Amino acid sequence: MTRSERGNNMRMRKIYPVVLPIVVLFCAFMTASCQKKDQPSGSRSEQAANPYSTDTIFDEVYKKAQQDPADAEAMYHLADLYDRNAQYPEAIETYKKVIKLKPDMGYAYFKMGTAYDRLNQPAEALKAFRTATKYLPKHAVLYNNMGIAYGKLGKLNDEINALKTAVKLRPSYSAAHYNLGVAYIKAKNIAAARKEYEALKGFDEGAAESLRKEIEKAS
Repeated sequence: MTRSERGNNMRMRKIYPVVLPIVVLFCAFMTASCQKKDQPSGSRSEQAANPYSTDTIFDEVYKKAQQDPADAEAMYHLADLYDRNAQYPEAIETYKKVIKLKPDMGYAYFKMGTAYDRLNQPAEALKAFRTATKYLPKHAVLYNNMGIAYGKLGKLNDEINALKTAVKLRPSYSAAHYNLGVAYIKAKNIAAARKEYEALKGFDEGAAESLRKEIEKAS
Protein backbone atom coordinates (compact mmCIF):
# COMPACT_ATOMS: atom_id res chain seq x y z
CA MET A 1 0.00 0.00 0.00
CA THR A 2 1.45 3.40 -0.91
CA ARG A 3 1.59 6.32 1.54
CA SER A 4 -1.20 8.02 -0.43
CA GLU A 5 -3.40 4.93 -0.25
CA ARG A 6 -2.82 4.69 3.46
CA GLY A 7 -3.92 8.30 3.87
CA ASN A 8 -7.13 7.71 1.95
CA ASN A 9 -8.05 4.31 3.35
CA MET A 10 -6.81 4.41 6.92
CA ARG A 11 -7.76 7.11 9.39
CA MET A 12 -8.25 4.84 12.39
CA ARG A 13 -8.08 6.43 15.83
CA LYS A 14 -7.58 3.38 17.99
CA ILE A 15 -6.55 -0.23 17.45
CA TYR A 16 -5.64 -3.13 19.75
CA PRO A 17 -1.91 -3.10 20.54
CA VAL A 18 -1.49 -6.76 19.56
CA VAL A 19 -2.30 -8.57 16.34
CA LEU A 20 -4.64 -11.52 16.86
CA PRO A 21 -5.59 -14.11 14.25
CA ILE A 22 -8.30 -12.71 12.02
CA VAL A 23 -10.78 -15.49 12.78
CA VAL A 24 -10.50 -14.91 16.54
CA LEU A 25 -10.97 -11.18 16.06
CA PHE A 26 -13.99 -11.71 13.86
CA CYS A 27 -15.64 -14.05 16.36
CA ALA A 28 -14.96 -11.62 19.19
CA PHE A 29 -16.57 -8.83 17.20
CA MET A 30 -19.64 -10.89 16.40
CA THR A 31 -20.13 -11.56 20.12
CA ALA A 32 -19.66 -7.92 21.03
CA SER A 33 -22.09 -6.74 18.34
CA CYS A 34 -25.02 -8.14 20.32
CA GLN A 35 -23.89 -6.62 23.62
CA LYS A 36 -23.12 -2.99 22.79
CA LYS A 37 -25.19 -0.33 24.56
CA ASP A 38 -26.82 2.64 22.91
CA GLN A 39 -26.08 6.33 23.28
CA PRO A 40 -28.74 9.07 23.05
CA SER A 41 -28.74 11.45 20.11
CA GLY A 42 -32.31 12.66 19.93
CA SER A 43 -33.51 9.21 19.07
CA ARG A 44 -31.25 6.57 20.49
CA SER A 45 -29.62 4.23 18.02
CA GLU A 46 -26.76 1.78 18.19
CA GLN A 47 -23.36 3.48 18.37
CA ALA A 48 -20.32 1.27 18.78
CA ALA A 49 -17.40 2.31 20.95
CA ASN A 50 -14.08 2.18 19.15
CA PRO A 51 -11.70 -0.23 20.98
CA TYR A 52 -8.70 0.20 18.69
CA SER A 53 -5.47 1.97 19.73
CA THR A 54 -3.00 1.70 16.80
CA ASP A 55 -3.18 1.16 13.06
CA THR A 56 -1.77 -2.37 13.27
CA ILE A 57 -5.08 -4.20 13.02
CA PHE A 58 -6.30 -2.06 10.14
CA ASP A 59 -3.10 -2.73 8.19
CA GLU A 60 -3.42 -6.46 8.81
CA VAL A 61 -7.11 -6.66 7.88
CA TYR A 62 -6.82 -4.36 4.87
CA LYS A 63 -3.91 -6.39 3.53
CA LYS A 64 -5.75 -9.68 4.05
CA ALA A 65 -8.92 -8.38 2.35
CA GLN A 66 -6.91 -7.12 -0.63
CA GLN A 67 -5.00 -10.37 -0.97
CA ASP A 68 -8.14 -12.50 -0.81
CA PRO A 69 -11.27 -10.56 -1.84
CA ALA A 70 -13.29 -13.75 -1.41
CA ASP A 71 -12.57 -13.85 2.33
CA ALA A 72 -15.94 -12.75 3.73
CA GLU A 73 -14.72 -12.66 7.33
CA ALA A 74 -11.80 -10.38 6.52
CA MET A 75 -14.03 -8.15 4.40
CA TYR A 76 -16.62 -7.96 7.21
CA HIS A 77 -13.93 -7.03 9.71
CA LEU A 78 -12.64 -4.32 7.36
CA ALA A 79 -16.17 -2.92 7.00
CA ASP A 80 -16.48 -2.88 10.78
CA LEU A 81 -13.24 -0.93 11.13
CA TYR A 82 -14.49 1.68 8.66
CA ASP A 83 -17.82 1.80 10.48
CA ARG A 84 -16.24 2.27 13.89
CA ASN A 85 -14.18 5.16 12.55
CA ALA A 86 -17.33 6.85 11.17
CA GLN A 87 -16.17 6.23 7.58
CA TYR A 88 -19.69 5.22 6.62
CA PRO A 89 -19.48 5.39 2.80
CA GLU A 90 -16.44 3.10 2.87
CA ALA A 91 -18.20 0.82 5.36
CA ILE A 92 -21.30 0.55 3.18
CA GLU A 93 -19.36 -0.34 0.05
CA THR A 94 -17.44 -2.99 1.98
CA TYR A 95 -20.61 -4.45 3.54
CA LYS A 96 -21.99 -4.76 0.00
CA LYS A 97 -18.96 -6.86 -0.91
CA VAL A 98 -19.59 -9.04 2.14
CA ILE A 99 -23.22 -9.55 1.12
CA LYS A 100 -22.19 -10.63 -2.37
CA LEU A 101 -19.96 -13.25 -0.78
CA LYS A 102 -22.45 -14.30 1.91
CA PRO A 103 -26.01 -13.22 1.04
CA ASP A 104 -27.36 -14.73 4.26
CA MET A 105 -25.12 -12.75 6.65
CA GLY A 106 -27.76 -10.87 8.61
CA TYR A 107 -25.30 -8.74 10.54
CA ALA A 108 -23.91 -7.28 7.31
CA TYR A 109 -27.38 -6.02 6.35
CA PHE A 110 -27.96 -4.71 9.88
CA LYS A 111 -24.65 -2.86 10.06
CA MET A 112 -25.05 -1.51 6.53
CA GLY A 113 -28.51 -0.20 7.41
CA THR A 114 -27.15 1.53 10.49
CA ALA A 115 -24.38 3.11 8.40
CA TYR A 116 -26.97 4.40 5.93
CA ASP A 117 -28.92 5.84 8.85
CA ARG A 118 -25.79 7.65 10.07
CA LEU A 119 -25.61 9.25 6.62
CA ASN A 120 -29.26 10.30 7.00
CA GLN A 121 -30.44 7.98 4.25
CA PRO A 122 -33.38 6.31 6.05
CA ALA A 123 -34.96 4.82 2.93
CA GLU A 124 -31.78 2.91 2.12
CA ALA A 125 -31.41 2.01 5.78
CA LEU A 126 -34.88 0.48 5.84
CA LYS A 127 -34.16 -1.68 2.80
CA ALA A 128 -31.17 -3.16 4.60
CA PHE A 129 -33.01 -3.49 7.92
CA ARG A 130 -35.97 -5.31 6.37
CA THR A 131 -33.64 -7.85 4.82
CA ALA A 132 -31.77 -8.19 8.11
CA THR A 133 -34.98 -9.17 9.93
CA LYS A 134 -35.15 -12.34 7.81
CA TYR A 135 -31.91 -13.51 9.41
CA LEU A 136 -32.09 -11.71 12.78
CA PRO A 137 -35.77 -11.89 13.77
CA LYS A 138 -35.03 -11.52 17.49
CA HIS A 139 -32.47 -8.72 17.33
CA ALA A 140 -33.84 -5.90 19.50
CA VAL A 141 -31.33 -3.28 18.36
CA LEU A 142 -32.25 -3.95 14.75
CA TYR A 143 -35.90 -3.14 15.45
CA ASN A 144 -34.95 -0.06 17.47
CA ASN A 145 -32.86 1.29 14.61
CA MET A 146 -35.57 0.37 12.14
CA GLY A 147 -38.05 2.36 14.21
CA ILE A 148 -35.78 5.40 14.05
CA ALA A 149 -35.55 5.11 10.26
CA TYR A 150 -39.32 4.86 9.96
CA GLY A 151 -39.61 7.95 12.13
CA LYS A 152 -37.31 9.94 9.86
CA LEU A 153 -39.60 9.06 6.95
CA GLY A 154 -42.69 10.17 8.86
CA LYS A 155 -44.12 6.65 9.06
CA LEU A 156 -45.32 6.95 12.63
CA ASN A 157 -47.36 3.74 12.88
CA ASP A 158 -44.48 1.68 11.50
CA GLU A 159 -42.10 3.47 13.87
CA ILE A 160 -44.24 2.57 16.87
CA ASN A 161 -44.67 -1.06 15.79
CA ALA A 162 -40.93 -1.54 15.27
CA LEU A 163 -40.13 -0.02 18.66
CA LYS A 164 -42.80 -2.14 20.36
CA THR A 165 -41.11 -5.19 18.90
CA ALA A 166 -37.75 -3.99 20.25
CA VAL A 167 -39.02 -3.65 23.83
CA LYS A 168 -40.87 -6.95 23.59
CA LEU A 169 -37.64 -8.69 22.58
CA ARG A 170 -35.65 -6.91 25.28
CA PRO A 171 -37.88 -5.56 28.08
CA SER A 172 -35.03 -3.66 29.77
CA TYR A 173 -33.87 -1.94 26.57
CA SER A 174 -33.70 1.69 27.71
CA ALA A 175 -33.17 3.31 24.31
CA ALA A 176 -36.13 1.51 22.75
CA HIS A 177 -38.44 2.42 25.64
CA TYR A 178 -37.34 6.05 25.39
CA ASN A 179 -37.80 6.12 21.62
CA LEU A 180 -41.20 4.45 21.92
CA GLY A 181 -42.25 7.04 24.49
CA VAL A 182 -41.22 9.85 22.14
CA ALA A 183 -43.07 8.17 19.27
CA TYR A 184 -46.22 8.02 21.39
CA ILE A 185 -45.82 11.73 22.13
CA LYS A 186 -45.68 12.41 18.38
CA ALA A 187 -48.85 10.33 18.04
CA LYS A 188 -50.41 12.48 20.81
CA ASN A 189 -50.85 9.38 22.97
CA ILE A 190 -49.55 10.85 26.20
CA ALA A 191 -51.00 8.05 28.33
CA ALA A 192 -48.94 5.47 26.43
CA ALA A 193 -45.86 7.68 26.69
CA ARG A 194 -46.30 7.81 30.46
CA LYS A 195 -46.37 4.01 30.56
CA GLU A 196 -42.95 3.97 28.91
CA TYR A 197 -41.79 6.51 31.48
CA GLU A 198 -43.01 4.28 34.31
CA ALA A 199 -41.26 1.28 32.77
CA LEU A 200 -37.99 3.21 32.46
CA LYS A 201 -38.06 4.27 36.11
CA GLY A 202 -37.54 0.65 37.06
CA PHE A 203 -34.12 0.30 35.43
CA ASP A 204 -32.87 3.59 33.94
CA GLU A 205 -33.65 6.73 35.94
CA GLY A 206 -31.67 8.94 33.58
CA ALA A 207 -33.64 7.89 30.50
CA ALA A 208 -36.85 8.08 32.51
CA GLU A 209 -36.11 11.67 33.49
CA SER A 210 -35.34 12.60 29.88
CA LEU A 211 -38.65 11.11 28.74
CA ARG A 212 -40.52 12.83 31.57
CA LYS A 213 -39.25 16.19 30.32
CA GLU A 214 -40.43 15.39 26.80
CA ILE A 215 -43.86 14.44 28.15
CA GLU A 216 -44.07 17.70 30.10
CA LYS A 217 -43.27 19.71 26.97
CA ALA A 218 -46.09 17.98 25.11
CA SER A 219 -48.66 18.16 27.91
